[in-house]
Amino acid sequence: YGTVGAVALDKDGNLAAGTSTGGMTNKRYGRIGDSPVIGAGTYANNKSVAVSATGSGEMFIRTSAAYNVHSRYTHLGENVQKAGDAVIKEIGDIKGTGGMIILDAKGNFAFPMNSAGMHRGMIDSKGVPMTAMFGDEQLRHFKAK
Repeated sequence: YGTVGAVALDKDGNLAAGTSTGGMTNKRYGRIGDSPVIGAGTYANNKSVAVSATGSGEMFIRTSAAYNVHSRYTHLGENVQKAGDAVIKEIGDIKGTGGMIILDAKGNFAFPMNSAGMHRGMIDSKGVPMTAMFGDEQLRHFKAK
């Protein structure tokens, strides 16, 4: 149910991104969301960033959201948080909602969103998992029950 996205940086400096979604409830027949559109819901470039997005797919497509993060990072020199926040604002300006997970080639990450929440998590360099759900919530160590 819903979108599952992942971004990764391997020991050789390779970035990867993947996005899968169950789709939108009551979607129009033939609708294609942003997840399979490289540059909208998913993008990775070893020289810049890996991005996976979720939300109002049409708005992510219209803004080329994932590629736009790469462009802002590469051409404007913005860090992952600033680039992601700017793209999410652009999506919000056209009445879209959602969020992204972003990772750069240096290991910096961001989870910009304009929705109330987005399940997200990461594993740090020591293998410790961390999670968060709500928009204003900081990542915290995951404790299995």
